[in-house]
Amino acid sequence: MAIVSEKLDKFFTEKMKEYPTQRSFLLPMLLYAQDELGYLSDEAIAYAAQKTGLTELEVRNVISYYSMLHTRPMGKHHVQVCTNISCLLRGGEEVFDHCRQRLGIGHKEVTKDGKFSLEEVECIGACSWAPAIQINYDFHENLTPEKLDSILDKLS
Repeated sequence: MAIVSEKLDKFFTEKMKEYPTQRSFLLPMLLYAQDELGYLSDEAIAYAAQKTGLTELEVRNVISYYSMLHTRPMGKHHVQVCTNISCLLRGGEEVFDHCRQRLGIGHKEVTKDGKFSLEEVECIGACSWAPAIQINYDFHENLTPEKLDSILDKLS
């Protein structure tokens, strides 16, 4: 039974040859698989473990470390709001609260229509431009509730 597409499986096989060990390709593999599947199911985790020669537990340990990897379906637009110290001091908590109210969901929840999911995260590496959020692979910095509304309006 195929977990990922045949095209993606072939890509993984070829790309892994460029890495010093198969294990080294695990994180990129998980990101590509998640992009194709929407999230990392138990089957996808087993596939990644088999493909890299790791145990499922080792794969799950990597997944649990990175906030951008998900083991359940998230919204089409996954909003991650940083509330770590730099963002916190510059309004990150207010941005998160505004986002919760605007979307009507809480931490790690998905809107009923599946368009948005929300997550409070520790750090997205944008301390100099705090407060910051990441929506899928796009960063938005120096946020205010008004700027956040403008960004969300474009995605609705």
